[in-house]
Amino acid sequence: MTARTDSELIGEVDRHCAGAVPAWDALLELALRRFACQVGSIHVVDPADGLLHLRAARGIPEAIRPQVERIPIGKGMAGLAAERKAPVGACNLQTDASGDVRPGARLTEMKGSLCVPMLDGAAVRGTFGIARRDEHVFDAVETDLLAAIAARIARALSPRR
Repeated sequence: MTARTDSELIGEVDRHCAGAVPAWDALLELALRRFACQVGSIHVVDPADGLLHLRAARGIPEAIRPQVERIPIGKGMAGLAAERKAPVGACNLQTDASGDVRPGARLTEMKGSLCVPMLDGAAVRGTFGIARRDEHVFDAVETDLLAAIAARIARALSPRR
């Protein structure tokens, strides 16, 4: 059971998105606590180069940090979530054979993972990824909640805001 309801969590997300720039680290921490995850990242699409740029991260090994600073759309879980405009998950990053998981992701030593696009209508503003130590398939309720968090952040990034 979580210490707060999911609607209270969404309210907290909205507060962290209220400033000129979202409170990236606080937003990541909220999701990691809610989903009992140890690793996470938030990437934002930079219109200048079309790449996903890292804005917040926790638990990313230094050995792969340069690879996740900027991610092309279509590469790895974050890039695929952005390209597909749909969640991308893996029950076990260590054994996944789908082709969605990049070899460097195994260095996190995590298993259950989920990455959702940050959608503002049809526009992809970035991605939000989380991962945990145990094997885990994120169910529809969990996926929908992370997608709702991501959508709130996407709206905060909207140029028409």
